[in-house]
Amino acid sequence: MFKNLYRVIIFFLVLFITVNFLFIAGALAGNNDSTADRIIVDCIGREVKIPQKVEKIGCLFAFTGHAVGMLDRGNDIVAIVEGLKRDILFTDMFPNINNALIPSLSSNLNIEELARSNCDLLFIKGENAINEGYIAQVEKFNIPYLVVDFHSIKEHQYAVEMIGQAIGRNEEAKQFNHYYQDCIQRVQEKVKMIPLSERITVFHAVNEATRTDARNTIPAEWIEITGAINVSLDSDLEFLDNKYFTSLEQILLWDPEVILVNQEHVDEYILTNEQWANLQAVKNQRVYKMPNGVSRWGHPNSLETPLAILWTAKLLYPDLFEEIDIYEEVKYFYRNFYEWELSNQYVEKILSGEGMRLRRGDVQ
Repeated sequence: MFKNLYRVIIFFLVLFITVNFLFIAGALAGNNDSTADRIIVDCIGREVKIPQKVEKIGCLFAFTGHAVGMLDRGNDIVAIVEGLKRDILFTDMFPNINNALIPSLSSNLNIEELARSNCDLLFIKGENAINEGYIAQVEKFNIPYLVVDFHSIKEHQYAVEMIGQAIGRNEEAKQFNHYYQDCIQRVQEKVKMIPLSERITVFHAVNEATRTDARNTIPAEWIEITGAINVSLDSDLEFLDNKYFTSLEQILLWDPEVILVNQEHVDEYILTNEQWANLQAVKNQRVYKMPNGVSRWGHPNSLETPLAILWTAKLLYPDLFEEIDIYEEVKYFYRNFYEWELSNQYVEKILSGEGMRLRRGDVQ
């Protein structure tokens, strides 16, 4: 009797082990299926099937190159827009960018270069996604593509999250967005105490002296977070080639206390041009060039918007933000998000905004 009972126990024990082994093996096989597609929802709501394993990445929007690099996949970028080769810090960190193909120049696509890149996944700019000719050429190659587009900080953060999902870097993307939100909260907690009548008026020149910000854009949002009054938001602006412009006459009427520029030499132009001389910002020498890291801080497509918020808040209200050490913030940002240790000299160069981008004609 005991012998039969022993056999029954052994039988069920073997059966239990076998069933569990098959279950675990099946689960592992499913998780390692590199041929299975995933569904990613891009920035304009498209549900896109992309391969489980993405090895070669095309970044046809400079912001996406900066983001892919930050999410530890910069060495896998094989196709880019020309602007990425002009970003000196970015190419220092990722020398492979110098040899990447350039299949996209503005809204034009070189299909031969795109074919040569043999990408597994493309990131493209929102404005090109509505260009039927551009999209028709992309779709000839059956390369899955994700549209990256944003006009607010929330959408900006989703773009980083979406890119992280697509390239297998979810946690890294979440960590960046957590830091982004923390920078916003650190500043908002203090500037909320500043009465509206005491807030500093700012004109923000984007790349060109008279290009500026409109409502419902990221610069409009981040400048408001810093406690400044952005003078261009309540005026009629000229919209040309997806950019907003005003006139010098209008800037003279606004007469801002501070002018921020994010393009090298624009500050010198404003400070030395007689037509701008009557502005109080010029008289008081309060025209500031913003820093330039992998991107130009403050630009609508800058990945470094969290740093721009901290830098601007400290610039405008130094007594409120004595505890912010911009040198250390910059070092922290690159150490934690790019795994790149900056020297003090390099930090100074970033904060000066000088010599961080090649001119178009200097790109090989």
